[in-house]
Amino acid sequence: MSDQDDSGRKVDNSSDKEKEVILDLSRENRTGLAEAIFCEAKQPNQLVEICEQIKREERSMLFTRMGQAQYAYLEERFSGLVQYDPVSKTGIVAPQEIRSESQIAIVTGGSSDIPVAREASRTLEFYGQPSLNIDDVGVAGLWRLLDRLDELSVKKIIICIAGMDAALPTVLGGLIPSSIIAVPTSIGYGMARDGETALRALLVSCAPGLTVVNIDNGYGAACAAIRILNSF
Repeated sequence: MSDQDDSGRKVDNSSDKEKEVILDLSRENRTGLAEAIFCEAKQPNQLVEICEQIKREERSMLFTRMGQAQYAYLEERFSGLVQYDPVSKTGIVAPQEIRSESQIAIVTGGSSDIPVAREASRTLEFYGQPSLNIDDVGVAGLWRLLDRLDELSVKKIIICIAGMDAALPTVLGGLIPSSIIAVPTSIGYGMARDGETALRALLVSCAPGLTVVNIDNGYGAACAAIRILNSF
């Protein structure tokens, strides 16, 4: 709602509670991690309002779980603003410049895990952190993993992504000294139960010191990696 002051100018009396979207633009200053926009179930007008705010404030932004229809809608109205990747379903506005050599590797058990892995790598890209990506080295063909151990052992952090029984992070945890962030995925038949079996297996892993995030949460794994790097 609006009113007029004594000079006749319109005054906005609307409260923040009436706004569709309230962005937390100071979060990165507090925590080292900027707000990201989770796009599932967001209405087009909400996404438009977000884009208008970040353009007005000249801010960067990460969008996660953005469908192609949502991206197409925004592209019509804000051409070139959002850099979209359909595999990871992420959109990036004004990413940070690459700030260092890669200290993080992202490893997948199978090629079906790649969308989750790309969500992680795109999140790292948003923060200016490059990553080494190694795909399809699950324990069913263990030689594939062993062939890459020299590359992996020099990285500070490994984000390890696996479905089925999610054995890969446990195996890596017994082979290298790096911090390991395990991501169970919803890949698998029957008793895989959309990733619940992988999650439970990782929570009872016999490899000590694994960090475990939620099912298919590549974004959360990347944020955990950023927190670790920021602590050095």
